[in-house]
Amino acid sequence: MTPLLLVGHGTRDESGAEEFGRFVERVRGRLPADVSGGFIELSPPPLTDAVAALYEAGHRHLAAVPMVLVAAGHGKGDIPGALARERARRPGLSYAYGRPLGPHPGLLDLLDERLSAVLDPAERSDTAVLLVGRGSTDPDANAEIHKVARLLWEGRGLGMVEPAFVSLARPDVPEGLERCRRLGARRVVVLPYFLFPGVLPDRVAAQARAYEGLEVRCADVIGDCDGLADVVLERYEEALAGDIRMNCDTCVYRIAMPGFEDRVGAPQLPHHHPDDPAHGHHHHGPHAHAHPDDPSHAHAN
Repeated sequence: MTPLLLVGHGTRDESGAEEFGRFVERVRGRLPADVSGGFIELSPPPLTDAVAALYEAGHRHLAAVPMVLVAAGHGKGDIPGALARERARRPGLSYAYGRPLGPHPGLLDLLDERLSAVLDPAERSDTAVLLVGRGSTDPDANAEIHKVARLLWEGRGLGMVEPAFVSLARPDVPEGLERCRRLGARRVVVLPYFLFPGVLPDRVAAQARAYEGLEVRCADVIGDCDGLADVVLERYEEALAGDIRMNCDTCVYRIAMPGFEDRVGAPQLPHHHPDDPAHGHHHHGPHAHAHPDDPSHAHAN
């Protein structure tokens, strides 16, 4: 069978990298094919080692699933750029690229489970939820967080669900909490829309706990679980079948959106990884965003 390559962004948080590793093991135990996983930057194992393990096992075609929730710069440019570099390094290597994990009904169910862990069913109708995404300079990615917030609100008996971001986009966490308060909320559950623990989810929790003026509870990230594995395996099957169904109608790397005209056709550039310090490899295609106000994310474009 075609092997599965799980591609993560990377984190300076050791617990987040370890949980990614446990998730790779979980998926490996469920798929009768070789499974490998690595990061494009910040933490080991580097993507190049994960690809090398599959290549040295004799595989020449891979199914790569990006471990990202929205189609922002990492999924559109950084990860494809890193994969293009691996293809250039290894003769005969090819890959099918899966789409980002969200939004997906399975992920909505997992978010609801994280809510239920901190919220009694009788409290739902008078509770506001602040769904906090990573944040991006890509308007399409930020719009996806709004979509997930609305989908989570529908049919689950919640008082309201509002979107917010921890970096690069507004409203930020304090602004989102203040909006909930002004809309009449007396209780808010801050729900991080992140796969694994890390610097940014920790920042979300710290900002939530610092807010005064109403009752604030913090839910956990999605984390290593069978429900997440279900979604990843579905994306794997889509990639193999060529059934990607990516919506590019509002992608700034294809369409000249107002204020983002310079992004169209920008090149893919793989990141510098401390365990894979290669430079000078340029690949045609979309590129990612910079992170000027996010010190946990040190690369620049």
